[in-house]
Parts: sequence; C-alpha cells; structure tokens
Amino acid sequence: MIGADGSSRCAWGAGTPDYAVYHDTEWGRPLHGDDALYERMTLEAFQSGLSWLTILRKRAAFREAFDGFRIESVAAFSGADVARLLDDTGIVRNRAKIEAAISNARVALELPVGLSALLWSFAPPPRRARPASFAQVPALTAESTTMAKALKKRGFRFVGPTTAYALMQATGMVDDHLVGCHVAGFR
Repeated sequence: MIGADGSSRCAWGAGTPDYAVYHDTEWGRPLHGDDALYERMTLEAFQSGLSWLTILRKRAAFREAFDGFRIESVAAFSGADVARLLDDTGIVRNRAKIEAAISNARVALELPVGLSALLWSFAPPPRRARPASFAQVPALTAESTTMAKALKKRGFRFVGPTTAYALMQATGMVDDHLVGCHVAGFR
C-alpha cells in the first residue's frame, strides 16, 4: 500500500501517521537489551484484546507510569504502585495486566542469562522468501509457541503464543514486512 508520503508500506503501516512512523522506524527491526525487550513484552501483553494503535498512543504514559520500563525499578513496585497504576487514566487500567507486568519484571530480574538473551534464543532462522500478503503471515509459529511455554514455565504471565509471535515481529526476531514494502530487508 502506498502511504500519504508516497512510500510503499505494509497495509497496516499506512493506516495512520502513528502507524507509519512505528512501521518505518521500529517494527521488524532487531531490538536488544533487557529493559527494551521488557517494555515491548509488557506493551504486547497490554495490547491483548485491544488495538495496537491504542497502546502506541498511550506509550509515553506507559513509560512514565512504569518508570521507563526499567526492570529493576518495576520489580520493586508495591501494592501502592498497583493502586497508582489503576488510577492512571493515561494507561490501560487492567489489574491482571498491571500485576502481570510487575510479576514479569521480578521474573526477568532473576534470569541468569537476561531477558534479551532468553527471548532471542527462540528467534527462527530468516525466511527464504518474504511474504507477499498478510495472509501468508502466521499468527503464531512453532517458535512462538515454544517461547510462550518456556516463559510460562519460568513464571511469566500474559505471553501466550500469539503475543509471543507479535513480540517476535515487533522486535525483529522475524521480519514480516511484505514484498514491496520500502522497509523490507532493512535489517
């Protein structure tokens, strides 16, 4: 799909200016670092059942509310922080997701290899051919299912196989930019 700026993008990336910027500068690009990947895992979990655009537009508020997604800081959140987050109209106020985000930070803090190394250990080899349409892009894969099971076994919450695959897409573990997309193969 051709965006307003004349660039060919994956169809979802041309939908709004917010999506275009996210598509062009972040989605599908390799991301490393424990805090950076914790942020993306948390945002993907909050997105479950909602539009990604909703989360994207609330991202600055999420960063402020969750202390920049610094794992060590979020792991120290208390019941008072849960109450504060439930009162924060700038974020998605879902108790189960808030509590999972805090619990996940605590689990991530205890990983001997770190969150980044753990998540990237599930990245599949690059595809031979780029998808021609989103009908060729799976919602989950064997790798995302394995990742979700491994995360659950370690105590992570709100990271099922579909969320795990969305995380893989968002952080460049897989590159699902379509044939013809100007970002395709940028990695």
